[in-house]
Amino acid sequence: MNTRTIEKYRKDPDYATPGKSYGLLHVLQHRYLLRLIMKKGVATRYYGSALGWAWSYVKPGAQFLMYYIVIGVIMGINRDIDFFPIYLFSGIVAVNFFTETLHNTTSAIVDNRELVRKIFLPRELFPVSACGVALVHFLPQALLLLIVAIFSGWTVSWLQIICFIVGVFLILCFALGLGLFFGAINAVYRDAKNFVDMILMFATWISPVLYSFAMVRDRAPEWLYQIYMVNPMTASVELFHNTFWLPLAPHSERPTGLLTYALIASAIALCALLIGQLVFKKLEGTFAQRL
Repeated sequence: MNTRTIEKYRKDPDYATPGKSYGLLHVLQHRYLLRLIMKKGVATRYYGSALGWAWSYVKPGAQFLMYYIVIGVIMGINRDIDFFPIYLFSGIVAVNFFTETLHNTTSAIVDNRELVRKIFLPRELFPVSACGVALVHFLPQALLLLIVAIFSGWTVSWLQIICFIVGVFLILCFALGLGLFFGAINAVYRDAKNFVDMILMFATWISPVLYSFAMVRDRAPEWLYQIYMVNPMTASVELFHNTFWLPLAPHSERPTGLLTYALIASAIALCALLIGQLVFKKLEGTFAQRL
C-alpha cells in the first residue's frame, strides 16, 4: 500500500488508528465487553465458596459487631450518639464500598494480565468493570442497612435519595481516580499495591465512622478540621448518615455547611479522576511489556 493510499484512508471519517485508546470515553463504546468482564468478576468472586454471596453480609456484619462492642459499648460512644448502630453501620457500608472499589481497581490490570498481553482493548475497561463489581457487592449491604433503618422508624424523602446518590457518586469517582493512578503504577512497580493497602488501613479512621465529626471539630485546629471535612470520604460518610441515620435522630448535631463541603469534595474527586486517567494514559503503553 503506497503513501497516497494510506493518507486517503486516514482522511476517512470512519478510520481509527489501531490500538489507539480514548480513555474512559472509549469504555462507553465497548459496553458489551464491559458487561462480560463484570459478569466474570461477579461470577468468580465467591467461586468454590460454601457460603457464596452470604459473605457479602457476613463480613460487614462481623466488622459491625466488633466495632460496636469495642467503640460503642466499651468506649461509651453508644451513649453519645442516638441510634448509634445505624450511625455506625452507615459509615461501615460507605467505607467498605470505597475499600473494595479502590482495592479492585488497583489490581485490575495485574489480575487481567493475560488479556492485556494478548489482545488490544481499552485498558480502562478493567478498572471500570472492577468498580461495577464493587457496586454490585455494595448493594446487598445497602439493602440490609435500609431494611434495618425502616424497622427502626426510617422514612424516605427526596433529600435522602439525593444524599445517597451523591455519596455513591463521590465514592466511585474518588476510588476510580485513585485506582487508575495506583493501578497504572502497580502494573510497573508492585510497590503501589502496598501503598494502597496502607491507605485502606486508615480509611475507617479518617472519616466519621466510629465517632462524631464534632469530636474532630472540638479537638483539631480549624485548618485541619476544614481539610478533614473536604476529604471525599468524610463527605460521603456524612451524606450516608443524612440518608439512613438523620431521619431517626433529626435533632442530632450536623456539620455546618455540609453542602459546601460536599461540593468541594466532589471537585477533589473529579480532579483525582482526571489525574488518574492522565497517569493511566501515560503508562498504559508499557503494560504488556511490564506484566
